[in-house]
Parts: sequence; structure tokens; C-alpha cells
Amino acid sequence: MPEYNNLLKHAIIAAIHAGEEILGVYNVAFEVELKSDRSPLTLADRNAHKKIMELLAGTKLPVLSEEGRTIPFEERKGWERFWMVDPLDGTKEFIKKNGEFTVNIALIENNKAVMGVIYVPVTDTLFFGANWLPSSMQQNALATLKLQQNTESWYSNLMATSLKLPLQQIERPHTIVASRSHLSPETEEFITGQQKKYGKLAFISKGSSIKMCLVAEGIADVYPRIAPTMEWDTAAGQAIVENAGCTMVNFHTGEPVTYNKENLLNPYFVITRP
Repeated sequence: MPEYNNLLKHAIIAAIHAGEEILGVYNVAFEVELKSDRSPLTLADRNAHKKIMELLAGTKLPVLSEEGRTIPFEERKGWERFWMVDPLDGTKEFIKKNGEFTVNIALIENNKAVMGVIYVPVTDTLFFGANWLPSSMQQNALATLKLQQNTESWYSNLMATSLKLPLQQIERPHTIVASRSHLSPETEEFITGQQKKYGKLAFISKGSSIKMCLVAEGIADVYPRIAPTMEWDTAAGQAIVENAGCTMVNFHTGEPVTYNKENLLNPYFVITRP
């Protein structure tokens, strides 16, 4: 798997350095603009996107991202393999300064998320997983990378020292994680159904793809998303949760979630730890 390992290394380094760009804005005063759909855009989004594009350029693969969503379907529908990128997932959380935002980079092959990297800049925590590599997490990812002069030795050490997911957990109640900013009435109805099934529940509210990582870690058992998301919001997380032994399926059909559709809006979905 030398080619795939090289792609994973590119994605990890791009995600970490994009996170560094984000923190450069997060730690000072910043201005917020509104995109055409009225969602917020900051200098951090743009800087992170620029850094990712720069660092993934060597892979020669096309990139579909939130900042490049205007690529026509006629052009991208023939892409068998490409990067799906969200340079700053959780912009609302970034603006609130609660730290719950991430960088998401996924490799899509034949409409499936086969590799995912999620980096949480504020906690310097990296999550990654692929169809050929069990999902793992690493803390102090940027700090460790900066200490290493040789990227190859850093990557080898990263692979050797990362913690495999799920982590061993103590006994706890059935735990649901849901969005801090998008808790819909349908989600509340789903939670009520889980309560009837399991009795005592624990509930975690988080922003961005951190929710997906919590299920992959084994901290949460289920993440229902019965509200809109875009493909770049979930592709990296799907690869990570699936390669940590979880499932992510269409909430209504039970079919796996796929990518590079003409309409880039995701179906409602649910992620479940067995």
C-alpha cells in the first residue's frame, strides 16, 4: 500500500498545517463575512483552504471542497478518485470561540469515502482511518511534527504510537452525541425513542465532525443527524467511524452514505457503534 500511505501522509500533513493556519486567525480578532447561503465565512476558512490546496497539489488528484463547490457535476462526475475537503468544519463554533471545529480531508474512490483525516486544532488531536488501516487517534500532532526534521520518521512514529479506536471504555450509560447548533425536532424524537429502548441515557452536545470522532473513540454509541449536512462535512468522519467498527447509514433507507452526487446535500443519517 505505498501509494495509499503516501496519500494518507499528504492528507495528515495538510490537515495539521491547515489547523495551524486556523489558529493563527482564531487567536486574534477576526472579521466574519456571509456566503451566498448566509452561512459565515472567515479568513481562517480561506487560509486553511489555500494551505490544503498547496499541500495536496503534489498528489495530482482533483479536490472538491466547500470553498470549491461550484465545480460543475459534468466535470466531476467522471472523477474516480479525488479529495473531499472541508477546511474549517464548524465555522459557527469557531466564531463562538468554543474550540469545537475541525479540518476534514477525505479520499473518495468510486463514490465511497475510503480514507479520512480529521484534525482538531485547539486540542492538537488527530484522527485518521482508511479501508486498509484501522482508525486511530494521536494527540500533540502538530507539536510532534514541528519537533521532527524528517517527515518520513515523523510519519513512521505517528503510525507506531497512535491509539487504535475504539479506546477501551469503562461501563457507562447508552450515550448519544448530537449537534450543538443543529438540534432538530426530529432529532429530539429520535432521542426519545432511544430512551424508551435503553432507559437511562447520557447526552453529549458537540459541534463539527468531533461528534463522529466521539463515536469512533467509543465515548458515544450513536450520532443521529436528522438535519442538513453537505458531503464535505461527513466524508472524512465516515471513513474514520467505519474503520473503527461503526456503521453510518441513510436514516430512512439504511443504505450506506455515498459521495459526489449531483446534489452535494447529504441524506439524513445515523452513526451507530455496535
